[in-house]
Amino acid sequence: MRLAPRRAVMPMTPDMHSFSRADLTDLFRCLAERMAADQAWLAELDGEIGDADHGVAMSGGFGAAARALFDADAGGQTLAQGFSLAASTLLNAVGATTGPLYASALLRAGHRFGPQARVPFARLPELIAAMAEGIEARGHGKPGDKTMVDAWAPAAHAARAGLAEGQPTALILRRAAAAAADGAQATRPMMASRGRAARLGPRSIGHLDPGAVSAAALLDSLALWAEGRTGGGA
Repeated sequence: MRLAPRRAVMPMTPDMHSFSRADLTDLFRCLAERMAADQAWLAELDGEIGDADHGVAMSGGFGAAARALFDADAGGQTLAQGFSLAASTLLNAVGATTGPLYASALLRAGHRFGPQARVPFARLPELIAAMAEGIEARGHGKPGDKTMVDAWAPAAHAARAGLAEGQPTALILRRAAAAAADGAQATRPMMASRGRAARLGPRSIGHLDPGAVSAAALLDSLALWAEGRTGGGA
């Protein structure tokens, strides 16, 4: 199953040991590019069990957030302010349930990193855990519901485990992305119990959940971006 094509990694930046507000802008640029590249595929998946608008929503939402972050004064913002800007922009750009879920995820991430302009790069896996917590708190979903939680939850588990074991940051993010991809694959035999797909009942069985697939793509992009920062090492 094609979950996500691997993209070329980004060149290293001068400071490989921190994650800054400027890095957040560059990360969102990569996420937006990925969602734009996968837009048609996500629409096709969503057309099987939904309204075929997931690709447009993800591409438009993350594209708008990336532009807002780029246009803002990164030097005058903290990470929390950057995440808040991305959250509000994405919420305004995306309707249905996707916008509020990702807005909550980004706000939770901003709260986690706090009023600082930069944090140690080794804390980046905390982004995955925080976003998963925000999504689950807002949507009240759980693994097995055939939603994006089926990708975010295993990714968060992998991220927390990697942090606890002191694994290299890039390795943690790659393992979290792999867990998300496996989680998205696992939605195919599930029957949807939440969201629009739940209206189909047993007819939702046999189809991938587009929200889980797009989540896996975002996490793969995050891992690739981090690998570009570290050369695949620390």
